[in-house]
Amino acid sequence: MKAIVMSRTGGPEVIELVERPEPVPARGEVLVEVAAAGVNFMDIGVRRGLAWTEIPNPKVLGVEGAGRVISIGAGVERFRPGDRVAWVYAPGSYAERAAISEDALVSVPDSIDDRTAAAVMMQGLTASHFATDFYPVRAGDIALVHAGAGGLGLLLTQIIKLRGGHVIARVSSADKISVARDAGADHVIVDTEGGFAPDVIRLSGGEGVHVVYDGSGPKTFEGSLASLRRSGTFCWYGPVLGAPEALNIMSLPKSVKIGYAVFFDHIYTPELLRARAGKLFDWIVKSDLKVRIGGIYPLAEAEQVHADMESRATTGKLLLIP
Repeated sequence: MKAIVMSRTGGPEVIELVERPEPVPARGEVLVEVAAAGVNFMDIGVRRGLAWTEIPNPKVLGVEGAGRVISIGAGVERFRPGDRVAWVYAPGSYAERAAISEDALVSVPDSIDDRTAAAVMMQGLTASHFATDFYPVRAGDIALVHAGAGGLGLLLTQIIKLRGGHVIARVSSADKISVARDAGADHVIVDTEGGFAPDVIRLSGGEGVHVVYDGSGPKTFEGSLASLRRSGTFCWYGPVLGAPEALNIMSLPKSVKIGYAVFFDHIYTPELLRARAGKLFDWIVKSDLKVRIGGIYPLAEAEQVHADMESRATTGKLLLIP
C-alpha cells in the first residue's frame, strides 16, 4: 500500500510517498480503508521532531481520518466489515489503509460524507473541549478566537455562538475576514504583529473578553493577557508554534486564570469519544455546525499540504485523499 512517511526531522521535504507492507489488525484492532485523512499542526510538530520521538524513523504521519472497515482483529465487537468509521488519534493515518484500535473509532452516520467526518474529528473535538469543558461559554460571554479563519477557529466560533456567546476573531489577512464572519464572528481583527489588544478592549465595551483561545504561539501571548477582563480565562494551546517564556504566576494581571487545554482531557474514555463525536455529528446533520474544507490534496502531495499549512495562507480544514 502507499503511505506518507518521514525519514528524518525537518521541513516538508523530509516526507515522501512510499510503498509499505499491508497492515494486519492485531487483537482489538480494525483494518480500515482510508477515504480521507485530516492534516493537523500536530503532524507538523511530529515532522519537526517535537512529538513521537519514541517512534523510530521512518514512520507514517497522520492521526485523523475517515473510511470503511475492511476486516477486524480478534476480540473486536463494535464494528464489522463495511462499517463507515472515523477516528481522531490513530498514528499512521496518511496511508491507503491503517490498523486502528477499536477504541479510537466512532461510527459515521450515513448522512455525513467521509470528507466531512474526517475534517471534524480532531478540530471539532478540540473546539468542543475549549468551549464546553475548559471554559463553558455562557450566554452573553465575549470570546477572542485567534486564527479565526482556520479549521479550528471556524468550528470554535460556531460552537461559541451556539452557546449564546459573542466572538471577536483575529485573522492574519484581510482576505480571511469574510470567512470568519461567515462562521458567525461578530467582529474581526486583522493583525500579524500582536498589537490587537486595544481593539479587543474597545470591541468588548472597555472591559476585555471573558475568555481567550490562543494557539498562535508566543507572539500573541502578552496581547491575549491584556485582552482579558478581570477574572477572565486564558485557554492556551498549540505548542507547535512555540511556548511563551517562563511565567511568574504573581505577574498575572486582573486575577485571570490561565491553562493549557488538551483535547484528550475531553475524550479520555471510548464512551466519551463516541458521545462527543456524536454531538458534533448531530450539529452537522442539523446544519448548526458547518465544516469548511479549505483544501483537498492527493496523498502524493503531502509535502505541498504541509508547506501550505505552515504558510498560514490557508483557511478551513485541509485533507489528504489516498
